[in-house]
Amino acid sequence: MIMLNKIVLSSFNFNAGISLMFYQNLISTLVVVLLSLSGRISVEKLNWRLVRAWLPVNVIFIGMLVSGMYSLKYINIAMVTILKNVTNILTAIGELYLYRKRQSSKVWTAMFLMIISAVSGGITDLSFDAVGYGWQISNCVLTATYSLTLRWVMDEAKKSTKSGSLNEVSMVLLNNLLSLPFAIILILIFREWDYVIHANVVKLPLFWVAATASGFLGLSISFTSMWFLHQTGPTTYSLVGSLNKIPISIAGILVFKVPLSVSNLFSIFFGLFAGVFFAKAKMS
Repeated sequence: MIMLNKIVLSSFNFNAGISLMFYQNLISTLVVVLLSLSGRISVEKLNWRLVRAWLPVNVIFIGMLVSGMYSLKYINIAMVTILKNVTNILTAIGELYLYRKRQSSKVWTAMFLMIISAVSGGITDLSFDAVGYGWQISNCVLTATYSLTLRWVMDEAKKSTKSGSLNEVSMVLLNNLLSLPFAIILILIFREWDYVIHANVVKLPLFWVAATASGFLGLSISFTSMWFLHQTGPTTYSLVGSLNKIPISIAGILVFKVPLSVSNLFSIFFGLFAGVFFAKAKMS
């Protein structure tokens, strides 16, 4: 998903990340609604109590998506994946203070290595952009907060349903549907509507193919993420995310021909090693 969003934003020179997020979430909402109407899937009937229970985590979800979009405008994919290691650190600390879940010495060692890789990566980044790094750090904080609160909100939201349960498809619908009015407000505030109306890129069929594909991919990621977090926990959820950083980083460097120094390349692979070490420490 990171790769596809980067392609849409960079290759098409599209400078309206919130509008792209709105379109992706609209596609996800329409697909779920159409499948529900056709009887292929079962969706919990929405009510005000359920919406009110889900609203706090939805606000975090929107902030996570928006900050992720804007960080991709300024930072290359390899550095984005390394900085995402900060999410693992924040999640582990959050579990320690919120859920009293202690981590082993190996896990804290891995997180210390992640901090070193993130700092050294930023120092040696030839395309360093303070704004982009600010957006990415915000994304890390919001992503960690999202994973820490989502599991609790899942349990609370079930109390607001008639059936007493809430399946993953209903959660995906809630996330994407409730994000639409917030996205419209943000589009108006940031005046993205003016750019979208006059941008030549929106006249290209290939742009809509890529944007629609990202919407379908976002739907599949949302569903699998909801299911996985529902079955496991926040740190395990972040742990598995650590394992996809190597192929994403390498692909990002090759596809976008990122300018790298030897020291920056070393810091990237050092960060990838720290992520793998973190995953192995958590599994043990």
